[in-house]
Amino acid sequence: MTAFLVGAGVLILLTVLLGLLHILRGPGDAERIMAVNLLGTGGVAALLLLGSAADLAAATDLALVLVLLAAFAGVAFVAGLGAAPGRTPPVDAGDRSTDEGPGAAAAEAPRRQPRAGD
Repeated sequence: MTAFLVGAGVLILLTVLLGLLHILRGPGDAERIMAVNLLGTGGVAALLLLGSAADLAAATDLALVLVLLAAFAGVAFVAGLGAAPGRTPPVDAGDRSTDEGPGAAAAEAPRRQPRAGD
């Protein structure tokens, strides 16, 4: 059983190396963060398999820490999307402070309510 676990761990480590190549050559930020999350998941799986094959109980604790770090990295990436330099933050639907051209003020002017005698 140990040989199977070591073989599976090595196979997962090889796929993690392919993910590392995708991180280095990735076309965009979103693809890169997805590859980093895949790299973390593969690393955790390999750590659990190899730790189980070597009968190391501390490998499970380390795997849990790596999973938490990968989750926080994903959240930090998504939270940083709006604050990145060169990117415009998303505009709230209720925000009317942006200038949309010369006719924007007239188009947004409140309409007069009709009176009973009109």
